[in-house]
Amino acid sequence: MINISSIGVLTQAPRFSAYVASKSALDSFTGCAASEFADNNIAFTTINMPLVLTAMIAPAKIYEYAPALEVDEAIDLIVDAIIHKKARVATGMGRVQQLIELLFPKFSEITNNATYRMFPDSEAAKGLPAPAAPPEATSEQIAMAALMKGVHF
Repeated sequence: MINISSIGVLTQAPRFSAYVASKSALDSFTGCAASEFADNNIAFTTINMPLVLTAMIAPAKIYEYAPALEVDEAIDLIVDAIIHKKARVATGMGRVQQLIELLFPKFSEITNNATYRMFPDSEAAKGLPAPAAPPEATSEQIAMAALMKGVHF
């Protein structure tokens, strides 16, 4: 059984608290079920999938600045789970962020908050009509995007 979870479970991603909470519950279910069915030779794998460049996220301009996997890279994570039957499949980025959260929780909270404030909610998220043109990226947003570009090892 393969559970497509989220990198947000490892990173405590701001702006997505309800989504991450539901994925965390599914992760816990997967871990418990794996223990219950281990003697029946049933494998359970959680994939902590990062953002993937799909048509679904294209309208959200904020994701133009976020590191994201290509669809083929996401498929590779799923194939890895099918072949190797690991308990968890995650990108290096997710594992590093999880480690930082574990060792330096306040630092993680502060940096997550800074990133959260750097990328404000869209007009649509506020219930307002979309502007005629998307807002220009700030120098801080561009710097963060450059810093995180391709970080999925």
